[in-house]
Amino acid sequence: MSPYLPAVRAYLLDLQDRICAALEAEDGGAKFTEDAWQRTEPGQPGLGGGGRTRVLAEGAVFEKAGVAFSHVTGTKLPPSATAHRPELAGRPWEAMGVSLVIHPRNPHVPTSHANVRFFISGAGEENPIWWFGGGFDLTPYYGQAEDCMHWHRTARDAVAPFGPDLYPRLKKWCDDYFFLKHRGEPRGVGGLFFDDFNELGFERSFAVMRSVGDHYIPAYRPIVARRKAATYGDHERQWQLYRRGRYVEFNLVWDRGTLFGLQSGGRTESILMSLPPLVRWDYNFQPAPGSPEAQLHEVFLKPQDWLATESTGHGD
Repeated sequence: MSPYLPAVRAYLLDLQDRICAALEAEDGGAKFTEDAWQRTEPGQPGLGGGGRTRVLAEGAVFEKAGVAFSHVTGTKLPPSATAHRPELAGRPWEAMGVSLVIHPRNPHVPTSHANVRFFISGAGEENPIWWFGGGFDLTPYYGQAEDCMHWHRTARDAVAPFGPDLYPRLKKWCDDYFFLKHRGEPRGVGGLFFDDFNELGFERSFAVMRSVGDHYIPAYRPIVARRKAATYGDHERQWQLYRRGRYVEFNLVWDRGTLFGLQSGGRTESILMSLPPLVRWDYNFQPAPGSPEAQLHEVFLKPQDWLATESTGHGD
């Protein structure tokens, strides 16, 4: 089957709706506001595309949550896209996806990120170049093995129907990608990541993307429900704000999606919606030895097999 863009677009729009509804229900009060926007391709009237950005701010549970859909088109790809695919230089393209970042208020609730996306160059041609990408990853401020195991169990279940080798492969890809090279440390405890994925043909590759998208809420919402009422004080809050700095650093320095959006003339407000509302940097800060904060670095921010103690079954 050849790539069928309307089906991908319909799925992504529905996914955005479902994720926003689930997050609103978990927050229990705040609602998403929607900002519909259009992008103009320079010198190409009628080209550019657009999207709808939804943001929930100052909720009871979520300090800031952004869930964005975009479908953009262009005539020339930016350097971030052609650096590893030089054959795409100068070709028309389309990209669509859903991207989200959730910044909780309670430091005991991890930040989470997810996106699923589709790219095609030469749509309508006999042999277009296309692929899917996406994944989800978890960034805790205080480590909880129970949460990490649940997250990775759900990640494994998301791709299990497509072969037993896919989860370890996409997990390693996630560990390698979400790594702050300038800090020498992972951003969080990982999950799944894939890009340039078309190896199963359109239908099956699309099914992989759908399964990853559909498993995000089952992966994240139980963790939020378990931790959102945990007691914390200013000490934990300041640690959360400090660790959010790592999130900002990764997005602005290393993230390919951010670079693609900015270099392709995307909408800056939507591209940078992932940044937290409050953050702090402290010079050469070191957590106290033996503290829960030190444990995050020493135990949890180490790529590892979170499911090593489980049986081969896939149940909880």
